[in-house]
Amino acid sequence: MENSDARLTSSSPPPAPAPPEATEEPKPKKLKMSTTTSDDEECTTTPGTKKRYKRRKIAIFFAYCGVGYQGMQKNPGAKTIEGDLEEALFLSGAVPEQDRGIPKRYDWARSARTDKGVSAVGQVVSGRFYIDPPGLVDRLNSNLSPQIRIFGYKRVTASFNAKKFCDRRRYVYLIPVFALDPCCHRDRESVLASLGSENELVKCLDCSERGRKVPGLVGKRNTGSEALDVEVEACISSKGDPALNSGVTEDAGVSLNKTDDNCLNKESSNVGEIPMDNVNSEVGHEAVVPAQDEGEDINGGSLNDSFILGEEKVNEEEKTLKGSGFSYGEKERERFNRILNYYVGTHNFHNFTTRTKAEDPAARRFIISFNANTIVTVEGMEFVKCEVVGQSFMLHQIRKMMGLAVAIMRNCAPESLIDKALQTDVRINVPTAPEVGLYLDECFFSSYNQKWKDTHEEVSMKTYEKEAEDFKMKYIYSHIASTEQKDGVVAIWLHSLNHRNYPDLRIVSEEDSTDNKKAEVEDVVS
Repeated sequence: MENSDARLTSSSPPPAPAPPEATEEPKPKKLKMSTTTSDDEECTTTPGTKKRYKRRKIAIFFAYCGVGYQGMQKNPGAKTIEGDLEEALFLSGAVPEQDRGIPKRYDWARSARTDKGVSAVGQVVSGRFYIDPPGLVDRLNSNLSPQIRIFGYKRVTASFNAKKFCDRRRYVYLIPVFALDPCCHRDRESVLASLGSENELVKCLDCSERGRKVPGLVGKRNTGSEALDVEVEACISSKGDPALNSGVTEDAGVSLNKTDDNCLNKESSNVGEIPMDNVNSEVGHEAVVPAQDEGEDINGGSLNDSFILGEEKVNEEEKTLKGSGFSYGEKERERFNRILNYYVGTHNFHNFTTRTKAEDPAARRFIISFNANTIVTVEGMEFVKCEVVGQSFMLHQIRKMMGLAVAIMRNCAPESLIDKALQTDVRINVPTAPEVGLYLDECFFSSYNQKWKDTHEEVSMKTYEKEAEDFKMKYIYSHIASTEQKDGVVAIWLHSLNHRNYPDLRIVSEEDSTDNKKAEVEDVVS
């Protein structure tokens, strides 16, 4: 029977071919969008067994307030943003037990490193994580301090790297308006020299005393007899200046108001050292000479009673602006932007960082733009918003660029000093602005977005603009303003901007002054 069946089967006519199916157009590839419910990505097993998930390459967007942290990058023994975030990823189930504390195993990368105390609004990190079950963002935030907030994540290509694919970075530095006023919070020598005169800078005495204790001003560089240690009593001068040798005691008969650290009077013309070389005379004149408002001391006369007694209800920065007549107007904005524009382009920034020599290729950086066009008011205090965009930045680079720019605005050094500082054969000590006003605003991935726009979601902060703005106002801006009001960080730093702490500012000024005098003599002779 089996053989006959086989013969019948072999002799039977072949089956008719199936009718051709209607051809359908291929469906476009679905974009890999960010999501918190990704059931379609689950790897299901037989019924009754636990679901298993695949790791997915994602970019995480988050913000943080840097106070209390030793920067972004993880450092053994130090409290860092990266350390807390890695631990939160493990506790949230995004990283398995065997990879805990070993970021290389999940392709960890960060877009930018921030210094100690520096904040961020648009920070981005990438890696391969378990994004299921749903609710990863909420789980991460529940395992983090309120000063670190995860906004969301987006699916990216397997080769994506948050550091390598980041085209440029934008940082913002908020500098108080009063910091750009040359007669506000003058150097300590000028404060001491004014004691006993008709125009004593008594309002600045307290913060100038604290200002000489700011660490790391001169550094290890040997700058000669002028560069005395900032911890040494600044009243002792090697030149024997009686104004600086007189000393200051509590019973000197000077009434101090410790709650007001502002310079409300313009000192006499023969006090202090303010090189005016290469500074626009019109702008410099308007920045130094106070406006003649009624009731204000201008020509060295007695102080207004309200200034002596102090008005606690009035913001101290507002009193500074009233007392000096300084405001960030059109001319001041134009001058400050001109100073910041010296940094734009490709330069050697070896003088604007630490432990990097001029011959090191890493010292060459490209600055795309640097401007200060916006005024921001936080808790009654006015700040100038300085935005700098560059491909990448070195340690302390932005703070040093701001430090030198502020010193020039305050007439402590000529504008030509920036060109000198960018030269490879010049080594000078550049002031470093406080870290509290600096934050990372956004990281950009233009080339990646252009290449993968048809298959992947755009990697940008557009989706999280509202959350980022709320976090910035609640944590970062309020922290910057309250820190200045409470501790006077910038005010104290301003008192350190003098030739005792930064003798290189004087050397360059003297060189320019000598050149100018030679030119004048040659003109007279000719």
